[in-house]
Amino acid sequence: MSLTIALSKGRILKDTLPLLAEAGIELLEDPEKSRKLIFPTTQAGVNIIILRATDVPTFVQNGAADIGVAGKDVLVEHGADGLFELVDLRIAQCRLMTAAAVNAPAPAGRLRVATKFIHTAKRWYAERGEQVELIKLYGSMELAPVMGLADVIVDVVDTGKTLKENGLEPRELIMHVSSRLVVNKLAMKMKQTQIAPLVAKLQSAVDAREHATA
Repeated sequence: MSLTIALSKGRILKDTLPLLAEAGIELLEDPEKSRKLIFPTTQAGVNIIILRATDVPTFVQNGAADIGVAGKDVLVEHGADGLFELVDLRIAQCRLMTAAAVNAPAPAGRLRVATKFIHTAKRWYAERGEQVELIKLYGSMELAPVMGLADVIVDVVDTGKTLKENGLEPRELIMHVSSRLVVNKLAMKMKQTQIAPLVAKLQSAVDAREHATA
């Protein structure tokens, strides 16, 4: 029975491949040098597909992939129906935060918030009893306060360098983010003999890294 693992492009892919290698799964081709989206691996019957980060939960949820690796921010925004979140891989760690122009005063009217995390931001502000105007953006988030489109942004922050270079500062922490291993619920039942050992190996690899850096 074949097994399909969905990984996101970029940092998550780079950080996940060494963990999979420790579990005996390695790509047979370099994804940086290929335009393919489906890659065979050193383990027979196991393929890796490479997607946009926001598409990973959708592929796993709907059974197009059995297993996926996605950031907690993406999973919270997407919703976890049809998924088991099994392992915190503790890679691609960052923070989901609010940010605004340095020393910017609170606006007189309703707060305007630009973000691609619409559902997460809506819930977070609602929990604080604050009504805000949400503006959906897909990129160049830092421009929104600079150009007067929004008062605040909600975005992922790593070092904070990009914020600083654009005259912004991080404000409130919404959540700590790391990448998680998720499994389709039906696949977990139907392919348990394949999936369970892989999950155990990945958990052991994560634990060994944590122990080495403790």
